[in-house]
Amino acid sequence: MNDIKNNVVLIVGLGMIGGSIARGLKKANPKRVIIACDTDAQALQQAVDDGVVSHSGDLATVCPQADIIILAVPPLTVCELLPELLTFMAPSALITDVASVKSHIFTSSQQFSEEALANFVPAHPIAGSEQSGYSASVDDLFEQRNVILTPHAGNSTDSVATINSLWRELGANVLGMTRVRHDEVLAATSHLPHLLAYAIVDVLLKQEQSEDIFRYAAGGFADFSRLASSDAKMWSDIFVANSAAVEKVLDDYIHSLLIFKKAIQKKEHEKLEESFGAAKQARENFISQHFKPKKQEEMISNQLSFSVQPGGQVAGSIRVAGDKSISHRSIILASIANGITRVTGFLEGEDALNTVAAFREMGVTIVGPENGELTIYGVGKNGLRAPRKPLYMGNSGTAMRLLAGLLAAQSFDSELTGDESLMERPMNRVAVPLRSMGANIDTGDSGTPPLKIRGSKLKGITYDMPIASAQIKSCLLLAGLYAIGDTRIFEPAPCRDHTERMLQGFGYSVSVDAKEGASAVVGGADLQATEIDVPADISSAAFFLVAAAITPGSDLTLQHVGVNPTRIGIINLLRDMGANIERSNERLVGGEPVADLRVRYKPLKGIVISEAQIPLAIDEFPVLFIAAACAEGDTLLHGAEELRVKESDRLDAMAQGLEKLGVTVETFDDGIKITGGPMGGATVDSFGDHRIAMAFTVAGLRAESPIDIANCANVATSFPNFVELATIVGMRVSAIK
Repeated sequence: MNDIKNNVVLIVGLGMIGGSIARGLKKANPKRVIIACDTDAQALQQAVDDGVVSHSGDLATVCPQADIIILAVPPLTVCELLPELLTFMAPSALITDVASVKSHIFTSSQQFSEEALANFVPAHPIAGSEQSGYSASVDDLFEQRNVILTPHAGNSTDSVATINSLWRELGANVLGMTRVRHDEVLAATSHLPHLLAYAIVDVLLKQEQSEDIFRYAAGGFADFSRLASSDAKMWSDIFVANSAAVEKVLDDYIHSLLIFKKAIQKKEHEKLEESFGAAKQARENFISQHFKPKKQEEMISNQLSFSVQPGGQVAGSIRVAGDKSISHRSIILASIANGITRVTGFLEGEDALNTVAAFREMGVTIVGPENGELTIYGVGKNGLRAPRKPLYMGNSGTAMRLLAGLLAAQSFDSELTGDESLMERPMNRVAVPLRSMGANIDTGDSGTPPLKIRGSKLKGITYDMPIASAQIKSCLLLAGLYAIGDTRIFEPAPCRDHTERMLQGFGYSVSVDAKEGASAVVGGADLQATEIDVPADISSAAFFLVAAAITPGSDLTLQHVGVNPTRIGIINLLRDMGANIERSNERLVGGEPVADLRVRYKPLKGIVISEAQIPLAIDEFPVLFIAAACAEGDTLLHGAEELRVKESDRLDAMAQGLEKLGVTVETFDDGIKITGGPMGGATVDSFGDHRIAMAFTVAGLRAESPIDIANCANVATSFPNFVELATIVGMRVSAIK
């Protein structure tokens, strides 16, 4: 039922929301049959006269005619009508709603089971106004507005995809949440503000001079009290249906008001100014993050700096953020699988969230993330929808290159863009082999993004990669899922095999020949949903591995770290330098090896880095250079020219920063030589590269004076709670805006 253009739609409740749905669907497809049911005969007649509704009637008459039924009624009325709909509707019909409360539908008092409501997919458009009634409806109300789906265990992927398509047709952006989380969020962001608007008007109405108060009220009062003009019946329903969540946030608000009252009574000017200033900053951050253009947002966020005080200790037991590479792949493969995939341990960093947003834009319903958990309703290999705008990949070369392979084989056109750093990264390394498969893909003049892709039919190839790159290999394997025949990739040295492992976890056959360094797939098969537990990211763990390795007296345990053999170069190299690293509790989780790592201080010595280890540690070199600066003697690296085309030129960026700290450094086209010795303090530039910023944070443990690090906002792309964890284990770092 995913193709809904010929579906008969019944709208129950032809008010402002229901009327806008009807108008929007009719605008999108003038031939669509729309039926309506409402107690307001005048509104029904007006909708028929407008040509929006074909006919109307009572539920018993019109319900059996519908393929999709939309309950555009208040929350309590949803519960009242569901038993009738279940009685009258066709067995294959679907029901959805627009109510801003969800949990009450499944309470014991309602006696609705998820199984009984298998054809009911709850939804909530975050759109509307204080106006009500069909006369207030418009045909573009939902364009570029968010709609939240809260699917439940009884729903099938097909039913969720159909309701997703309905809202996409109205121009909405479709998100996903659990119903409990939805009700908590809406209680704070929508229900509480409406309650406050009603309350303040009620308070002022009861004042002795209320008429003068209202007569002389300024525009600010009109703006704030606008919400009090909303439909009284609907909002009384909302507060009753969502009473528990509203009561909790209302208690918090009352507590805050009492604090303000006390400060006003005591005339505590500084305390009030501080509280108001914090609230002002929080709102400005919110507006910047969610309502300003990407370019402006990046300029604002790049003002973030780290201030690192010298010294500190490293001790304790922590689990770092989930693996970014695996998090990206979990979204990509789950989205094109058949069935529902559940992911735990997901990295909630900006890069991974941009991948979530990209697949939502292509019609995939993704619930979460909530505390690292996601539920992905796969649409199958051929179920992705054409994106309505360029897909923004932020700072992630992994996401852009992997999606290039996937999108090259689709039946629609697409475009991939990113932030300023990503837009300078080389993309011909994937574009060239994809073109040999039959892809139609254009890059910028210098082989950089944006990538403009026209969907094509692909054929399998045999490809010898000129460099060891998991991104290139994964890109071609994803394209190979759709290609005619075999796609076989040879790598010059071992590189990450997360894609091969995860494909096998989704039931897709992958041929791996370790001796020849070859990976191959045959196009045409399907992927089946699975469960994924994302291990802690060894690239994130690397900062703490080095921190403990260079700090006298340290004793740190890192839990549940992914120790895939293609990723453990940082462990191998630190051990070569003399580091004391122990592995324990080794096991397989979803095909990926994980272990706990205990690190204790031991003096390090400089080494000559084996070129065989470079692909296994390519992302960890910035922090390894900090270890080299703390080691006795020279550390020499050659054969790592790939470091010059990462988020920054990491060889030059690290060299510049180390030299400012007083470390002796020599750079080459393909490497660097670092002579260990004392480190001072300085102001260094991370050049917007998250790994450079975190590496110099670790350097503070051995620095003799403070280190200030500029342009640190992109740390959120891969490790959003880095500063928090660094502080927990004993580093002296703070973020400054």
